[in-house]
This record gives sequence, C-alpha cells and structure tokens, in this order.
Amino acid sequence: MTIAQLLSILKARWVSAVVVLILTVSTTIGISLLLPKSYTAITTVVLDGRAVDPVAGTPNLTSPSFMATQVDIINSDRVAQQVVTRLRLTENPALRQRWAEETDRKGNFNTWVVELFKKRLIVKPARESSVLTIGYSSPEPRFASTIANAFAQSYIDVSIGLRSSPAKQYSEFFDARGKDLRASVERAQAKLSEFQKVNGLLNADERFDIETQRLNELNSQLVILQAVAIESSSRKNEAKTSADQIPDVINNGLVSSLRTDLVRQESRLTEIRSKFGDEHPQVKELRASISELQRRLETETSRITGSVGVSNNINKQRELEIRASLDAQRAKVLKLRAQRDEAMVLQREAETAQRAYEQVTMRLNQSNLESQLTQTNISVLSPATDPNEPSSPNIAINSMIGLVAGIILGITTSITRESLNKKIRTLDDLHQKIDVPIIGYLPKPTKQNRTALSRKYTPITLEAHQK
Repeated sequence: MTIAQLLSILKARWVSAVVVLILTVSTTIGISLLLPKSYTAITTVVLDGRAVDPVAGTPNLTSPSFMATQVDIINSDRVAQQVVTRLRLTENPALRQRWAEETDRKGNFNTWVVELFKKRLIVKPARESSVLTIGYSSPEPRFASTIANAFAQSYIDVSIGLRSSPAKQYSEFFDARGKDLRASVERAQAKLSEFQKVNGLLNADERFDIETQRLNELNSQLVILQAVAIESSSRKNEAKTSADQIPDVINNGLVSSLRTDLVRQESRLTEIRSKFGDEHPQVKELRASISELQRRLETETSRITGSVGVSNNINKQRELEIRASLDAQRAKVLKLRAQRDEAMVLQREAETAQRAYEQVTMRLNQSNLESQLTQTNISVLSPATDPNEPSSPNIAINSMIGLVAGIILGITTSITRESLNKKIRTLDDLHQKIDVPIIGYLPKPTKQNRTALSRKYTPITLEAHQK
C-alpha cells in the first residue's frame, strides 16, 4: 500500500478514524480518573568528596562503579530491613493480615515486608554529580515521605556499618596479634637482660673500648720492652767479650777513679824503681797497692758486667710477662667482642620485635578509630516532604498516550474496513482491478468549474422541450 492509497482511505473513512480516536482518548482519561492516586515523595542525598577522612581516606566519587555500588546498597535487603525495623512495620496488623491473605501464611513475614517496600522504591543517580535521588510511591503522601526519609537515613547508617564492621574484625585480629608480639618483645628483652647480667655487660660498647685501649697499651709496652731487651742482650754479649769497653764500665765513676789511681801508682812505681831498685820497701809497697787497685778494678768491672746480665734477664722477664698479659688481654677482647656481637644480635631481635609491636599497635589504634567511626561523607541534601500532587495516574501523559494510541487504532480501523469493502479510489487500484493500460484520466471537477459550466450551459427544461 502506497502513501497515496493510505491517504485516500483515510479521506474516505475519516469518520471511523475520528470516532475510534475519541473513544480511545475518552477511555484513557476515564480509566486514569478511576485509578487510585499514588503520591511519590523524593529525598536527595549527596556524597561529599571534600570531607577527607583522616583515618580511612576518601573514596573516588567520580568512578561510575562507585555510584552504581551506592545505588545497589540502597536497593539492598539490608537497607530495607533496617527501614522496616526503624519504623516497626512488622507490628502493623494490616500488613500482617495482608501477608496472611496473599501468602496463606507461607514464608517469612519480615522478608515479605522487605520485598513489598522495595517494589515501590525508586533510586536514581545524577548523571554528572555525586547526588542520589531516593523516591517512594504510596497512596498516602505522609507515608511516602516517611518511607523515603527512612530509606535515606538507613542508607547512611548502613554505609557507616559497612565501614566500621570490617574495622572491628581487623581490630580483633590486630588485638590478638598485638598480644603475641608483646609477649615476643618481653621474651626478647628478658633474654637480652639475662645475657647482660650473666656476662656483666652494662655497656658493651664502653667496656669494649676500655679493654681495646688496654690491649693497645700492652702492645706499646711490649714493643718498648722488646727494644730494651734487645739492647740489654747486646750489652751482655759485649760484656762477655770486652767487659772493660762497655759503656757501663767506662762511664762508672768508681772504675774511672780506680783506673786513675792505678795509672798514677804505676807511674810512681816506675819512678821509684828507677831510683831505688826492685827490693826497696817503697817499691814493694807500691806493688802491693797496685795489685789491690787492680783487684778492686776487676771486682768492680765484674759487678758492673754482672748487673748488665741481671738487667738483661729482668728485661726478658718483663717482656715475657707483658707478652703473657697481652695474650690474655687479646683473648679477653676477643671474648668481649663475641659477647658484644651476641648482645647486639639479641638487642636487634628485641628492637625488631618492638618495631613489629609498635606497627601492630598503630594499626590497632587506627582500626579502633574506624570501628568507632560515626561520621560519614553522605548527607541528606533535601529531605522528603508530603507531596501535594499525585505522581500517578498522570492524566496529561496518559492523554498523550491515548491520543497516539487512538491515532494508530483509527488508522488501523480505517484500513481494516477498507480491506473488508474494497473500492477503487486511485489509478493504482483501477490498474490492479482491470489489469489494462491506462491512457489518461479526467480530473475531478472542482467547485469553480462546476459553477462556470452551470452558467454557460443552461439546462433544458420541460417547457422548452415542448416548444
């Protein structure tokens, strides 16, 4: 069917189409007037991203998934159950009677009430903002606003609970873990204190420094004594070969005096011998005096060389003693170093346990704060008020829908009647009917053409025909 055919059908059957249109619109308006009125109360909540939580931070409000999650939370059974509990709807006898009639007392009454109120709930997120619209429809305006406000407040309470509930679980975990770590810290501290007490380590570093200083002093003393021992040993060897040439003998005052007296007596003996001969009493006396001086000189030299040997022995003995003290001090320092290293290991273990305990304690405090958190970044932007106008039925919208439906039904009725009583209205219809070529057609005379023809051609009346 072409557009021309459709227009010709509508032009011929316009009365039927108009009647169907009027009936459809009238029926729609009548039904809308007869339907029970429903009132929708709307409240809006805003998720404020500027209020930064110092404990848990701020969620990404720009994420579409976050806003979709908030919509799902509002539509959840948990929020609806809290609304039912908050308003004590399960204590309403009318609701219980309705439940008994609809379900024959089968199933859970609380679940039925929750599902009943969720059916009339409307939740819409804003397209480019962090505002959520919560609406509820009811035949009673006050009841609709009450339920809408209850859903908004329950949503805020559930959001707080969703944040604080995991924090409580974490708090319990960190509390138990903190007790274990505290016991570990106490054991590590007790072990370190016991080790220090047994080994007398009040300050391991200070004691180690003192003992190391003593070790260095003993090393210095040993080096000095080794040099002295080498020198005394050299003097002893020299005393064995040429005792009268060693510095100790040469520099000795008594030896020098005896040598001077000996030289002087020998000079006098030579002088007297040349005068009186060998048998003169003075010569014999001088010889006896020279022999005594020589004996005394040898005795003093022997004493001096003997003292050199004794000094050498003393130096060697002191060297051995210092060496033994050095070895003992070295062993003591090594032992102290091992003790200090072990004490440092125990101290590091205690410090590690302490740091772990402090970190867990910090997380425990944070979890406790989060579990006790009663603030949220969700606020009621505009609470629901009792609506003055019903949201449904909407007579204007229903009338428009009835008008569109009436037009469609009118066109359909015209086409249906035309199909039942087919008439030739266009050249296409004639061509389809007779199936022969059409050479031309005479246009339908207009009103002006008919008037002109009536004036030009006077009709032949009966009187004129008789004449």
